[in-house]
Amino acid sequence: MSRFEWPVRVYWEDTDAGGVVYHAQYLAFMERARSEWVRDLLGDQRAVKSAHGIVFVVRAMQLDFRSPARLDDALTVSVMPTEFRGASLLVNQTVERDGVVLVEARVRVASVDADTFRPAPIPVSLIDTLKNPRNA
Repeated sequence: MSRFEWPVRVYWEDTDAGGVVYHAQYLAFMERARSEWVRDLLGDQRAVKSAHGIVFVVRAMQLDFRSPARLDDALTVSVMPTEFRGASLLVNQTVERDGVVLVEARVRVASVDADTFRPAPIPVSLIDTLKNPRNA
């Protein structure tokens, strides 16, 4: 499995009065990176919904804040899938500045039926693409 990276710049709207990134803003940075990862490999989320009748939702997240990001920082947000189950996957994510990890996260993403929001299996073809992007 390979690591996907997405660049992010810290803007005023991301920070408090001291120029430090709000803790909740890291969630937005990570969401954007996961969305771009899916887009890169599977097409946009509407295409996945239309073709397979599923959507991905965050089920659980564990965060470790190590060091703050600040106004104007150029960050790299990574996505690394580590585990696939029938209706969920686990991804490790980091937010880094110049190779230094600022925030680490373990994110459990569930696959749910687009109409009922009940758990739905991830199609094997999607798992294969997410695991082996070079073969897609």
